[in-house]
Amino acid sequence: MAYLPYYNEATFTPRWIDPSEVSDDFHRIPAFTLTNQLGERMTEESLNDKITVVDFFFTVCPGICPKMTNNMLLVQEAFGSVEDVQIFSHSVTPDYDSVSVLREYARIKGINGAQWHLLTGDRDMIYNLGRNHYFIEEDLGLQKAPEDFIHTENFLLIDQDRRIRGIYNGLSKTAIQQLIADAKTLMKG
Repeated sequence: MAYLPYYNEATFTPRWIDPSEVSDDFHRIPAFTLTNQLGERMTEESLNDKITVVDFFFTVCPGICPKMTNNMLLVQEAFGSVEDVQIFSHSVTPDYDSVSVLREYARIKGINGAQWHLLTGDRDMIYNLGRNHYFIEEDLGLQKAPEDFIHTENFLLIDQDRRIRGIYNGLSKTAIQQLIADAKTLMKG
């Protein structure tokens, strides 16, 4: 049976391990508490038993974010009726991107709030998750100060056990098609 690699550190070196051999101490997304555009509390438990596509954005981004959102809409469309697949888009400007701002952004963009969660909350928590647990930045080896801005086109695929299974260029439609195919592989178990 086909399966995807695991990733457990920032170099994104694939670890080809049979899923039955993954130990409990292998990297998982840790505890967090954020709020989505509907005002609902989202935690690490929201990831359990679901396939999750993750990215980082901000609503007033004039650069890469609009294209990333359009490409994420392809993911939403591919899995629109699948309850076990969800999207987590973390705002990197949570002081601006309040619940009401995110709700309006979702309305304008056609985001399905039952499947796609635009997340806001404590900036330090979001940046810690992004840098130290999702390893979202591609500036390998460069130390970032806490006040440095996260701005990346990377999308991640997280499995039902909160483990990273893929990284994709969110600006590339080809990469998005691969992400969709890989999510379908995870669905097969």
